[in-house]
Amino acid sequence: MMRAWQVHEVGEPAEVLQLVEVPVPTIRPDQVLIKVAAVGLNFPDGLQIRGGYQIKAELPFIPGSEIAGTIVAVGEDVGSSETGSREVGSNESTWKIDDRVVWMGTGGLAEFVAAPAAALFPMPDNLSFQKAACLPYNYGTGVYALENRARLSPGETMLVTAAAGGVGSAAVQLGKAMGANVIGLAGGPDKVATVYELGADAAFDYREVDIVDAVRAATDGRGVDVCYEAVSGDTFDQVRRCMAWDGRLLIIGFTSGRIAQAPTNHILLKNYSIVGVHWGAYLDRSPSAPRENWDRIIELFDTGKIDPLISSVRPLDQARQGLVDIGARQTVGKVVIAID
Repeated sequence: MMRAWQVHEVGEPAEVLQLVEVPVPTIRPDQVLIKVAAVGLNFPDGLQIRGGYQIKAELPFIPGSEIAGTIVAVGEDVGSSETGSREVGSNESTWKIDDRVVWMGTGGLAEFVAAPAAALFPMPDNLSFQKAACLPYNYGTGVYALENRARLSPGETMLVTAAAGGVGSAAVQLGKAMGANVIGLAGGPDKVATVYELGADAAFDYREVDIVDAVRAATDGRGVDVCYEAVSGDTFDQVRRCMAWDGRLLIIGFTSGRIAQAPTNHILLKNYSIVGVHWGAYLDRSPSAPRENWDRIIELFDTGKIDPLISSVRPLDQARQGLVDIGARQTVGKVVIAID
C-alpha cells in the first residue's frame, strides 16, 4: 500500500482532495515503477481538480503532473543497460533500477507512480529531485513558446504577465537567457522585488500603475516585441495595447478565469500577431519534441542561465494546502512536494 492524494468528485481542492491508502500501481510490460521523490505543483492541477481543465480526468484520480524520482521496477518489455538513457540526446527507452528520472504525466501526488518507459527523461547528476520537478511544465512551455512560437531574438523586448509565479518566473529567466530585455508584471511590492531578483530589466505592480503607460514609458513609446500572457481577462485587454509593430502576443493560459476577446481591427492596425501556445498538443503531434525540449532545458540549466525559483518545499501531507495557496495566488515561483 502507499499514500496518495485522490479526487473522487470534482470541486475545490480544500474540499475534495483526500489523503488515502491505495495499492501500489502494477506496471505494464512497457512501464516502469517510480518511487516519487518530488512533485511540482501547478495552477492547472487545481483546475483539473475543480473540473475546469480542458483535459478531463477519469474519477477517481491522483493529481500531480511533474514528477521526479527513482526507478524501482521495470516492465519485461523495457530494455536495460548499464547506464540507462542518461546521455543527453539519446532517444532510447533503456532504463534500469535506480535510474533517476523525470516524467510529465499523471498521478504524481503519491509515493509511487507507474509511467511509460518511452516518456521518461534522464536526470543529470547535478540536478536535484526538487529542482527537476520544477522544469518540465513551466520551462518546457517557455522554451517552446519563446523559441518555436515567438522566435524571440536577442535585443528584443519581452513583457511577462504574472511574472513572479511558476510560469512567469520561468519565462523571465528564459527571456534573459535568450538575450531579451524583460519587463515583468506582478501583484504587490514583494512580488515585484522577486521579478527583479529573477533578472528582469523592469518590473511593475499592475495594481498600482497603468500598465499601458508604464510599459510604453519603459520602451520609449515603442511597445514590446513579445508578450508572454498567462492571465487573460482584464490583463489581456491592457497588454495587447502594449504591442510593438510586428509583435507577437503569446497566449499561455487563462488564470484570471475570463477568456478575453481580441478586436481584429487593433491587430490589423498595429500589425501584431496573436499566437497560441498549446505545448501539450504539440508534444503529442511531434514524437521528437519532448526529448529535444528537455535537452534544451538541461543545456540552459547546466550553463547557469536558468535556476528554478522554489518558494516552498512541503511534505506530502501538505500538498492540499499547497494547491489552495497557488489558487489563491499566495505563492511565488514553485511549490514543490517532497516525498520521503
